[in-house]
Amino acid sequence: MKHIRIHKEGRIILLILLFVLFAFNFLFTIRHTGRISIINTVISGGIFAFFAYFFRNPSRIIEIDDDSLVVAPADGTVVVVEPTEEHEFFGGEKRLQVSIFMSVFNVHANWYPVCGKVLKTKHHSGSHKGAYFPKSSTENERTSVLIQTYGGTQVLVRQIAGAIARRIVTYAKESKDCRINEHLGFIKFGSRVDMFFPIDTEIYVKNGDKTIGNETIIARLNE
Repeated sequence: MKHIRIHKEGRIILLILLFVLFAFNFLFTIRHTGRISIINTVISGGIFAFFAYFFRNPSRIIEIDDDSLVVAPADGTVVVVEPTEEHEFFGGEKRLQVSIFMSVFNVHANWYPVCGKVLKTKHHSGSHKGAYFPKSSTENERTSVLIQTYGGTQVLVRQIAGAIARRIVTYAKESKDCRINEHLGFIKFGSRVDMFFPIDTEIYVKNGDKTIGNETIIARLNE
């Protein structure tokens, strides 16, 4: 039987939650007995189970022998596949955008979609609108990571906070090598990841498709 691995971003939160729930239930059972006490215990157990489920950290290793392939950086649903102008790093140049929306039920660890070197990282403070809205890409709190693959192609990955999410964690560091199978970061609660590719990239997904982080092949770069 496989045990549940908890992501390091959730361990302290779960310990605090466990302490709070234990203290609350202890005080509650002093004043209440019988069925209502049992119901309270069940509800508390459900709350803890949900948070443990949210911070789960599945072990996923993918082996590919083609560096031009792009792996999904996150679990979720594809909500955008379209050409767009990217202004933050590419000066309004046309890029193919692929966006993956993560609900609170998805794994929220983010993986590097390609192997290469991190050129730049940039964090922006912003609003916390629903991550499924198009404007969230430029108006919400977000962190952008620009990667240059070993083949010379630049790929932009943008972590975006949602209406519930209040913290983006990014492990990427400028000038550091990065590889698939490594975590790029973690976004706490509902959120989204945008990717921007050269316009001649071959995209393998469409709106509505489900992705599995570090497993689903979503594109092929023209390298």
